[in-house]
Amino acid sequence: MTDLLAATLARIEAADTGVRGKTQRALDSKTKPRGSLGRLEELACTIAAIRGTVEPGRLQAAVVVAAADHGVACEGVSAYPQEVTRQMLDNFAAGGSAVCVLAREAGAELRVVDAGVGAPTANIAEGPAMSRDDALLRVEQGILLANELAESGVGVVGLGEMGIANTTSASALVASLLQVEVASVCGRGTGLDDHGLARKVDVVGRALRANRVDAADPVSVLAALGGFEIAVLCGLALGAAANRMVVVLDGFITATAALVAARLAPAAADAMIAAHLSTEPGHRVALEALGLRPLLALELRLGEGSGAALVLPLLDASLAILADMATFASAGVTDAGR
Repeated sequence: MTDLLAATLARIEAADTGVRGKTQRALDSKTKPRGSLGRLEELACTIAAIRGTVEPGRLQAAVVVAAADHGVACEGVSAYPQEVTRQMLDNFAAGGSAVCVLAREAGAELRVVDAGVGAPTANIAEGPAMSRDDALLRVEQGILLANELAESGVGVVGLGEMGIANTTSASALVASLLQVEVASVCGRGTGLDDHGLARKVDVVGRALRANRVDAADPVSVLAALGGFEIAVLCGLALGAAANRMVVVLDGFITATAALVAARLAPAAADAMIAAHLSTEPGHRVALEALGLRPLLALELRLGEGSGAALVLPLLDASLAILADMATFASAGVTDAGR
C-alpha cells in the first residue's frame, strides 16, 4: 500500500448518524405529513450525514468518466469492437454522448479521464490484467483527482466509465470478491446474444482459474481481474469519501469499482448513493453487497455515468426541500404532530 492510499483510508469516516437524525427532525418540521416525501427525505438525510452538517446547501456536482481498453476484448466478449472506446472518447470531447447531454442538463461539470485507451490491460483469461504497482498507480490517480475536485468546491461526484469488454472484468471482480457463481454476475453487456453470453461466462470462469487470488486482498484482486478505469474509479470513490463528498454510482462497472473501494475502507460505502439498477445481473449483486438501494429502475445499461447524471436533479431537489421549504412554525400552519 502506498503512503497516499494509506493516508486516504485513514481519513475515511462513517457517515454522521447524529446529523442524519437531526436532518430528519428538520424535515419533520416542514409543512407536510411526516415522511410524505418518501425517499426524497431519505436522500436529504443521507447527503447531510455524508457532509456532516444539517445545512449542506446546494452542492456543485461533477461527473467523471474514466475510459480504458481491456485485453480480454480479444475473446469476443463484446458486441462492439475495441476501437469504439477511442471513438467514444472523441464523442465525449465533441459533447455528443448521452452523459454529455445529461450532465449539461443537470448543470454538472464533466471530466473525462483517459486511463488506458489504446494501451489495454493484459487478457485476464490468461493471467493478471496488470501488475500490483499499476493498479496502485491508477488508484492514486483517482484519489488525486478527488482531492482536486474537492479543492475546487465540488461536493458531489458521479462515477462513469467507458471501456469495451469492461463488464467482463467487472463480472470477474465481483465473482472473486464475493465468491459467487460466475453465471449469476454475467450479463449481456453491450447486447450479446445467447451464444455470446455463454462465451462470456466461460471467459470469466477461465479468468478466475488463471488468477487464483485472495479475496481478502482487494488490491490483488483488482490487479488480477480489473481494468485501468475501474482502478481509477476505485481511487476516486476513496478520495471522495475521505473528502466527505457524495459519491453517486452509475451502473455495474462503477458499482464494482465501489465494491473494491469498500473492501479497502468499509466506511466508504456510507458516502455512496446508487443512482439506478441496471439490467446487468451483477449490478444487483454488487449493490446488495454495498448495502445500497438504487433510486431508479429504468432498465438502463449504457454506462458512461448516464444514470449518475440523471439523478443529480433529484439530489438538488432533496436539498432544496431541506433548505427552502417552510416549517409549520414559519408558515403558521397547525402541525398534527406524531
